[in-house]
Amino acid sequence: MEIKTSDYCILIVDDVMSNVLLLKVLLTNEKFKIATASNGQQALDYMDKNPVDLVLLDVMMPGMDGFQVSEKMKANPATAEIPVIFLTALNSTSDIVKGFQAGASDFISKPFNKEELLIRVMHQISLIAATRLLAKQNDELKRTISGRDKLYSVIAHDLRSPIGSIKMVLNMLLLNLPADKIGEEMYELLTSANHTTEEVFALLDNLLKWTKSQIGNLNAVQQVIDVSEVVDGVVELFTFVSSLKKINIELQKTEGLLVFADVDMLKTVTRNLISNAIKYSDENTKIIISEKKEGNMAVVSVQDFGCGISEEGQKKLLHTDTHFSTFGTHNEEGSGLGLLLCKEFVARNDGKLWFESKEGVGSTFYFSVPLQKNE
Repeated sequence: MEIKTSDYCILIVDDVMSNVLLLKVLLTNEKFKIATASNGQQALDYMDKNPVDLVLLDVMMPGMDGFQVSEKMKANPATAEIPVIFLTALNSTSDIVKGFQAGASDFISKPFNKEELLIRVMHQISLIAATRLLAKQNDELKRTISGRDKLYSVIAHDLRSPIGSIKMVLNMLLLNLPADKIGEEMYELLTSANHTTEEVFALLDNLLKWTKSQIGNLNAVQQVIDVSEVVDGVVELFTFVSSLKKINIELQKTEGLLVFADVDMLKTVTRNLISNAIKYSDENTKIIISEKKEGNMAVVSVQDFGCGISEEGQKKLLHTDTHFSTFGTHNEEGSGLGLLLCKEFVARNDGKLWFESKEGVGSTFYFSVPLQKNE
């Protein structure tokens, strides 16, 4: 990291003028901006009105000594972060400890060595420069993330409604215009358009929820919920989509399975798992959805008998850094966002998400949430 020394001001505080002049010459030769003060109060007054990056502070001064000046600096929020290098002839352990307790960043013994002085000064300036660079990069990153989240939210929110309307229209057309009426080719085009619209709608819904969760606008509002009611409601939404691939959804219920969770998050998790099961299932197969009690948790599983996941793919799944996704059995495209959202939502409800899969055989995804507590 290249440091432009002329951008940094060093305040020299010493009651001995010869020391001040020597330090000033040495540091001016290195292109630093230099300010001077002959006592502690003068130094504090100067820092109240002028920006200072580093203070070279003599310890033994009349009136207010260097330790007292440093303590006052550290007590003032405006000067607390300015590093202090003590210039002192004191070298006992107790004096060094006292100096660090007063806020010292470093010590230089008198009489000082020119090379040592410059190295210690440059070390502190390098730390300042690195801290400022990190702060700048952090601010830029925050602005970038904020802008990205706003963009995602606007895109998802503004597109979700019209895409939802298109989805409904395509569903109605497919129900009322069978292949024998409009021809196989047109029916396939209509089916393809319906698949694409379903995928886009699901992606926008996930994107909207993911953005809200990342910027802290989506909190878990937990209440007592009947798991079967949630699953039944989500399955009903997928009746038409599953029928297009001739997939039968089989429910294995446990009546009265009450949990304490956020209903919207639970619906989102269930929707994503069933959607994925349909996406990665072959035609004329089935999906088994099971609900059961295990200890103090309710466990819901969604099992398909489709293409399964390779061992390499399983290692990448559910990790934000890999963002793994594959195409479905009808080339349905996935974003990889749905399962990450499921994992986060389940965790927010004090549960966990896991899976079992074998390539060519199928996959089973599980999630758990706490049962209702008996009062």
